[in-house]
Amino acid sequence: MTVAPAPLPAPALAAVTPDHTIRTLPVLVLFPHNRCHCRCLMCDIWRIRQVREITLRDLEPHWEAIRALQVRWVVFSGGEPQMHSDLAALGRLFRSEGIRVTLLTAGLLLKPQAASVVQSVDDVIVSLDGPRDVHNEVRGIPKAFERLSEGVAALHQLRPEMAVRGRCTVQKANHASLRATVQAAKQLNLNSISFLAADLSSEAFNRPGGWGLQRQSAIALSPAEVDQLDREVQALVAEYAEGIASGFVVESAEKLRRIVSHFRAHLGQAPAVAPLCNAPWVSSVVEADGTVRPCFFHPALGNIHEQSLFTILNSERALEFRRQLDIATNAVCQKCVCSLYLPYLPSLDAVTG
Repeated sequence: MTVAPAPLPAPALAAVTPDHTIRTLPVLVLFPHNRCHCRCLMCDIWRIRQVREITLRDLEPHWEAIRALQVRWVVFSGGEPQMHSDLAALGRLFRSEGIRVTLLTAGLLLKPQAASVVQSVDDVIVSLDGPRDVHNEVRGIPKAFERLSEGVAALHQLRPEMAVRGRCTVQKANHASLRATVQAAKQLNLNSISFLAADLSSEAFNRPGGWGLQRQSAIALSPAEVDQLDREVQALVAEYAEGIASGFVVESAEKLRRIVSHFRAHLGQAPAVAPLCNAPWVSSVVEADGTVRPCFFHPALGNIHEQSLFTILNSERALEFRRQLDIATNAVCQKCVCSLYLPYLPSLDAVTG
């Protein structure tokens, strides 16, 4: 998940306590549903067969903790959230508490669910993997681009002011299409487009034990392809300088170049450098089976079916994890493709480096 943090209300502001206790949690990432109907090249979630989802009943014991932690932003991720049996009810419940709700989706169900989406979430981020043919290849679903286009149009028709943004995961299949992806985002009338590198090494996205070299090579770039990506990024920076400055292309030129560095590090051509991040102190991930993680990539801290969210986040296990975590030197963080940093927490500078 790459989400550019928007300003949050004052109650969400906080600083790290000396013992790393979490007293406020500005961002909560929730997986409402664990499965997905896409067949994406860079993800194995679609291989999951057993359906799991977070229900209203599952959340009932945790509302006191959610209020006490002053959660201000909930992001529906997954899996495909729109496969949930009643996603609108979840969205309405969070919004009734004054919590911003963002939906991350492949967009295949946006058109049939447009009415409930515009009524139950604040904004939408759609996966866009390139222009039409590239996007359809990556998604592994016929006419995925066309269905996405129809879905975005349906949202705009029902709620013109709703922000619908795009997110592109850069990999072998689309590394030469970044500029074409920006054009596709404009074609779809998206508010912005962001880019992140494909995760190649973690156990996230239903990859227990991680990928072997053969699967990695299907997504990673060869030396020649990294050079081509480098040229594509430079061309994107040059040709879309105005779009970068306006925020239509979310990443700065420096962050776009870090995508190249990520793939060079995988090849051993450059050191792996962790991004600026304070996610484990300002956010948490709750998966569809109740598993709680400090972010997508680090080990689980507990499960909401066994303990309250507040207890999990401030257990000795969680406290010790945050005390020991050095973002700059941690091997998982150094390979991270999806960081979160809320810059209004100045005391975290010493923690994150």
